[in-house]
Amino acid sequence: MEQRTVLVVLFEGIQSLDVSGPVEVFAGAGHALGDPGRGYRIHTASVDGGPVRTSGGLTLLPDSALADAPAPHTLLVPGGSGTRPPDPGLIDWLREHGPRAERLVSVCTGAVRLAEAGLLEGRRVTTHWAYCDRLARDYPGIEVDPDPIYVRDGHVATSAGVTAGIDLALALVEEDHGREVALTIARYLVVFLRRPGNQAQFSAQLAAQTARREPLREVQQWIVEHPAENLSVDSLADRARLSPRHFARAFHAETGMTPGKYVERVRVEHARRLLEDTSDGVEEVSRACGYGTPEAMRRSFVKTLGASPAEYRRRFHRTPNVTLTTHR
Repeated sequence: MEQRTVLVVLFEGIQSLDVSGPVEVFAGAGHALGDPGRGYRIHTASVDGGPVRTSGGLTLLPDSALADAPAPHTLLVPGGSGTRPPDPGLIDWLREHGPRAERLVSVCTGAVRLAEAGLLEGRRVTTHWAYCDRLARDYPGIEVDPDPIYVRDGHVATSAGVTAGIDLALALVEEDHGREVALTIARYLVVFLRRPGNQAQFSAQLAAQTARREPLREVQQWIVEHPAENLSVDSLADRARLSPRHFARAFHAETGMTPGKYVERVRVEHARRLLEDTSDGVEEVSRACGYGTPEAMRRSFVKTLGASPAEYRRRFHRTPNVTLTTHR
């Protein structure tokens, strides 16, 4: 297989982890394959070839100016505070060269740069959850999904904030070289090859706003602590001392989601943790999480995560006492 070139674009105010995370993953491919020539050629470039300072204060020295960079197979645009001010030189370069890349990748707010260059029009994308609303507002021709940690739409791949770039890079390596190579890299980096792209960026509790009124906040917390209980709107409304209609309307207004949606997310999240961390059977897990039957839990998992509980456990169950051996 011909060695693929990964070109990483650098600019002032870049997030260092958006660069180093994916770079370490791609760099590990050659070692995992036992032949550096079969991995990736990684090249970094800034507009003028000069060093750039990251948002955390580190200085990165690129390999070249963008004008002198090799044609990439994978063009990777990281994010960071540097995506906020306009950068006409970078945007012009992306507009001209982005369409030529076989694979276009962004990490975190790097999606903003791709959008500014017109490279995401008509695409489904994601970015850091804190910037999803802005991206959708500024570029109405883009379908912004705030939930997944990464999204693939044709040859364009976008990821959520910071560490999600590692997840996306591992998925791309798996696509190019197979699961065993990606798993070897993940083990070496001491990260789990376990998060699918449609895994949520954050938990149900964080996804929902905290209600302002104390009775609603107490209900939110009670749902999290008692997923196996009767969590119907009538039951929750009674706990909040409100009529069902008033409760449902107030809950949605103050949390940003319906009571039913919140309950579903909490139950899926609790079930995921049990499937990952315990050896309890699917039927036992479904009972512990308030599903009437294992089939009800299966439907909820397929709808939310795109995988059945059995498939989820097969892929993501924690394996204890894994010992890694590195060779010098």
